[in-house]
Amino acid sequence: MSSPFALRRKILGLREDVSREGEALATRWLPWIERRDFAFSALNLAHYLALRKRDLRRLQAALMPWGLSSLGRCESRVLPTLDSVLASLDSLCREKTPGVEHPDERTYFRGLRFLAYRANRALGEAPADRHVRIMVTLPSEAASDPALVKDLLSRGASCFRINCAHDEPAAWEAMAAHVRRAEKERGRAAKILMDLAGPKMRIGAVSEKVAMEKGVRILLTSDVPAPRAEPTEASCTEPGVVNSLRVGERRMIDDGSAVATVVAVLPRGALLEFTRGKGKKLKPEKGLNFPDSDIRVPPLSDKDRSDLDFALRLADLIGYSFVQTADDIGLLQEEMKARLPATWRSKGIVAKIETPLAVRNLPDILVRGAGVQPFAVMIARGDLAVELGFVRIAEIQEELLWLCEAAHVPVIWATQVLDAFVKNGIPTRAEMTDAAMANRAECVMLNKGPFLADGVSVLGRVLSRMETHQFKKTPQLRALQSWR
Repeated sequence: MSSPFALRRKILGLREDVSREGEALATRWLPWIERRDFAFSALNLAHYLALRKRDLRRLQAALMPWGLSSLGRCESRVLPTLDSVLASLDSLCREKTPGVEHPDERTYFRGLRFLAYRANRALGEAPADRHVRIMVTLPSEAASDPALVKDLLSRGASCFRINCAHDEPAAWEAMAAHVRRAEKERGRAAKILMDLAGPKMRIGAVSEKVAMEKGVRILLTSDVPAPRAEPTEASCTEPGVVNSLRVGERRMIDDGSAVATVVAVLPRGALLEFTRGKGKKLKPEKGLNFPDSDIRVPPLSDKDRSDLDFALRLADLIGYSFVQTADDIGLLQEEMKARLPATWRSKGIVAKIETPLAVRNLPDILVRGAGVQPFAVMIARGDLAVELGFVRIAEIQEELLWLCEAAHVPVIWATQVLDAFVKNGIPTRAEMTDAAMANRAECVMLNKGPFLADGVSVLGRVLSRMETHQFKKTPQLRALQSWR
């Protein structure tokens, strides 16, 4: 068992290093921060990054017998946590570290208050019985069915997502109008998110609908596929991507159901050979993912810029697909500023994190966005799982939650939540567990389906029950009732 004197020396040294390294990183971010209150959050994020680049497992285990194992829940309050541990060790050692006191309750939980405030501002007020909001993706029929929108709001939806990849501006206008009318009739405020489609790399035209199975080869090209070509040719909807492909890199097709490797780079494109597949036909519109490449495509298309005109007029939040760098956030901010010079900062941004490059750049993305305006992160688990690999997705979604909590930025847990239930009316056991785990985010998104309204009701009950047991990473220790 480690002595409190040895532990005190370790914690004191750790605190000094984290403070120094965090200050240096936060200084680099200062030019991006316009909101004074976010400077505090950016510094905490910098401290968290400095802390978590170290392996703290042995130190945490050594603290536990002394009742000091709180480092594992320090995301929103890095220095207050270290100060609390150090002050307790001071008491045990009958020593006094200059400038270190036990933080009072208000100081200790300041970061969580910032997180709650920003979640309310970006995503709407949380229900009285839980801190997690529910976002719903409006189906096309919501444009002509105001009763559907009213029912969703009554059942507990706090935020309504309009996907600009579908429907037309007239339908978006009708959906937004129905949300605003439902707000007045139900006496409950809601937020509207308009999600820009962004660049979606897909298979374009194909010369032949060939089976995607092991050993089959195709030529991915930026040209028009030649008829009766051998091997089969397929175009990419983002032509510039083809020129950046390298031998040995993998290409995931149709949400990862088929995998192909680049075996040669030819004048007309990249020759791919399928290494895994179930024999499904290669067809236009199949999604493409590039897990081994840092593909850089413009995050805003001409269509996105046109849709942004509608979004800024109708919505509270702009959903931003394929964000990969802080400069991508800056690009959208400039487009918003050009359209709303005086009030653009009042509109929020939801950055969808869906690539490995976005994961690596997340700290800069958080500061560039939240330092200026209402901001939230959507963990786009579908594309992210394909890009990172399904083994890593559970680990990475946890780490994204931790970083966002350290920055006091709200998170939307998205992709296939209660998917079977919303589509078929019958949930799977796995998705009910997934829904319960989602209570560590600030918002959970449901996609459209025939049983969407029932999905909102069931998800609300699951989240309310979990609220009494778990908040973020902290068990609530409600009295257990099953064994009374």
